[in-house]
Parts: sequence; structure tokens; C-alpha cells
Amino acid sequence: MPRRYNAFGPYLKKRFGTVVYKVNVDAGFTCPNRDGTLGVTGCIYCNNDSFRPSGCKPELSIKEQIRNGIGYLSGRYKARKFLVYFQPYTNTYASVSELEQLYSEALSEPSVIGLAIGTRPDCVDEEKIELLQNLARDYFILVEYGLQSIYDKSLSYILRGHDYQTFLDAVNKTKDRGIHIGAHIISGLPTETADEMLAVADEISGLPVEFLKIHQLQIVKDTVLAEQYKKEPFHTFQYGEYLDFLVDFIERLSPDIVLQRLFATAPDKILIAPQWGRTRQQIIHDIEERFIKRDAVQGSKCVCLRH
Repeated sequence: MPRRYNAFGPYLKKRFGTVVYKVNVDAGFTCPNRDGTLGVTGCIYCNNDSFRPSGCKPELSIKEQIRNGIGYLSGRYKARKFLVYFQPYTNTYASVSELEQLYSEALSEPSVIGLAIGTRPDCVDEEKIELLQNLARDYFILVEYGLQSIYDKSLSYILRGHDYQTFLDAVNKTKDRGIHIGAHIISGLPTETADEMLAVADEISGLPVEFLKIHQLQIVKDTVLAEQYKKEPFHTFQYGEYLDFLVDFIERLSPDIVLQRLFATAPDKILIAPQWGRTRQQIIHDIEERFIKRDAVQGSKCVCLRH
């Protein structure tokens, strides 16, 4: 049965002829929204423990983290090719010379075929893009920009520290350079209506964004959002509601965009809401079942032309 949406795993397998696994690393970066440049609390939803794998230990060198990850993945899954994912905080937030050293260290492992770099759109410039362009001549280089929302009212609400135009500027700097462009979005912010959330699919479909991560808003402990939610609770996605929203969203999304993630999975010990009580595999199964039940396919309702 053909897949009903364009998933990242099959994309990589087709491109490289084998299953490719991600190895997450923590390079010890901080963020301008935490170090005082823009703020000190971070975005209102941000607690890196909500998505940092246990193997990410910044006290270890990049090479040690990669070798530990490869050892585990090759032992458990017989994996042979790997993509190093620089994940926690802002992974272009350093000098070009520092970035070159870190990225080169990661790429020096023979079984590493490329990098995925999570960052903010206000933390790239021409020099950094040129570095990535040079690496992209020999490796798969994916820059994942944290967009979160296309609406400035929402970016202001979450204390993001930049506007939507900043994201567009970063994408324009990055496109046509051999670098793959990804974006992260959050659905379910209380500043947005259901129609506004769905319209994000239309907007992104018209941009040169090749990869997308979709997260439902999660409220986790030790965040500004958790304090706000405690004082004045607001609606978060119920489980079935999110499945239907996701199918609606993906139907409107360009079929060319590769979906890296469809939902967030903060650890139960820090998750406040929404609490769905499902494992990751159960959620994936239910998403696919919902696509089949509705006879839905990615892009079937897409109205935007790709740039």
C-alpha cells in the first residue's frame, strides 16, 4: 500500500539506498533568548528536557556522543549510515570557526552522511550559510529553522524574539545554495483559530521549504507557559481532534514537502497537557489509520504553487 504522506524515513532510504538513522548530539550551545541577548527565560514553552534524548550529554565530545549513538543504533538496528542531529538550543549560535570545527568533527566519522542542524532564523548570516554551502558539496546538510508560527501575534505571545519576516529572510539566504531547508511549527497556540492554523499549510507550501516538523502545543513543567496555564487554563488538542487536524493540514500541504515529525512527545514526568496516554507507535498507527479512514493523501487539497 503506498504511503499517504511523504515521510522522512522512506525519503532517506530512497535517497541513500539504505535506512539512515539520526544520532542526536548536544554541542553545548545556548540561545539568544536565554543568554540575555534577547531574553533570559527562553520561549514560553521551552524546556529542552522535553525533547533531548538521554544520550545527549554536552560534557562528552561530539565524537564521543556520535560513537556512543552509532554503537547503540548499529547494535540494535544493524544501522550503517547516520545523520548527526545538532538539536538542543541554537546550533549556529557561535563563530564560524567554532561551527566549522564542530561540524567537521561530526562529519569525520566514516558512516556519517550528513548533518541536521536545528537553529533560529535570526542566528544565520552570509558567512555561516557559506560554510554550510561548502559542506553541502560533499554531504547532506539540512538546516531546520524554528519558525513555530507565521503569525507575528503568536511569535510575540511565545516571546520568540523575531518576526515572520526574519524567517523568510533566512530562507531566502539559504535557498539555491545546495542546503536543504526545514522548518518547525507549533499547532494549537491559543492565539490562533483553527482556520489560521490550517492556513499555515498553504503558506509553507508556497515557500522553498523542503522538510517540516509539526508539533502540537505541549505544556511542560518549568516553563513560563506552565505558569500561565496554571493561572488561566486554555484549550489544548484532544487526541482525536489532533488526528483530524493533522490530516486536514497535510491534505493542504504540498506533496513535495517531506514530513520529519507529526507530533511532539514530551516525557510523562514533565508533561502537563495535553495528556493522551498513547505511545509513539500507537500515535503513528492511529495517524495512518485516520488517513485511510478518510481516504486522505498529502497534497490532495494543496492550492499553492511551489517556489
